[in-house]
Parts: sequence; C-alpha cells; structure tokens
Amino acid sequence: MRLSAFFLLLFFFAAVPAFTQDHPQPAAELVAPAADPNTYDFGQVREGSVQRHSFVLENKTAKVLTIKDTSTSCGCTASVVKDKTLKPGESTQIEVKFNSRGYSGQVKQFVYVATDDLDNPVVRYIIKADVVK
Repeated sequence: MRLSAFFLLLFFFAAVPAFTQDHPQPAAELVAPAADPNTYDFGQVREGSVQRHSFVLENKTAKVLTIKDTSTSCGCTASVVKDKTLKPGESTQIEVKFNSRGYSGQVKQFVYVATDDLDNPVVRYIIKADVVK
C-alpha cells in the first residue's frame, strides 16, 4: 500500500508542472516601445519630391541654452532653427527639408544641432525615407 501511495504522489508531482505552464504576457506588456522623438520616417516618397518635418528641441536644463549651429550629413538635407536662445523649459522648432532627387531605396540622413550645453553639446536628429521612382 505504501508503494502505491508513493507512486501516486510521484505521478501527481510530476504531472502538476505540465498543467501549470506560464501564461502569455498581458497585451499591455506587448506594446512596442514609444518611437524616438529624434527620428522621423517619411515612409515611401517619390524620387524628386521635397519632404519637410519639424523636430522639437526643448531646453531641459536650468540655464539658458544657446544653439550655436546646425549641420546636415549631406546637401540634400537642410535645417532651420526658429529660436536660437531658449530659457529653461522653452522649446523651438528644428525645421528639416529633404530633397529626394537622385536617390532610390532606403535613405537615412542626419541633422546635427550644436549647443552650448556641456553635458549634451550636439543633438542628433535622423530622417529616413524609402525613395521610389
């Protein structure tokens, strides 16, 4: 009798893990991470078209922030800064224009904003596009 009770308990403890498998994660945990605010994807664009996007640059420091300069990774991309001096908490628009003439396929270009913030002297923005004929 003891032997059959032992085997019954052994079977029970061996079978329990098979019925207590991990459950899938709730839907809230499966949500993709938020998009990077410093990256913008124009998606599919026609070759030769000019695309525009405005990024927001916020002064998150406790001091006045001065934008020294902007530059881009190629001549096909231009940028203009609305306000070059920002008080703490203020923000400005970085207007970016991308000319897709001469491009095809996946394109990635960069916009660099130089500031006087010693902790973050250059802010990099990325634009992407899939250029089609």
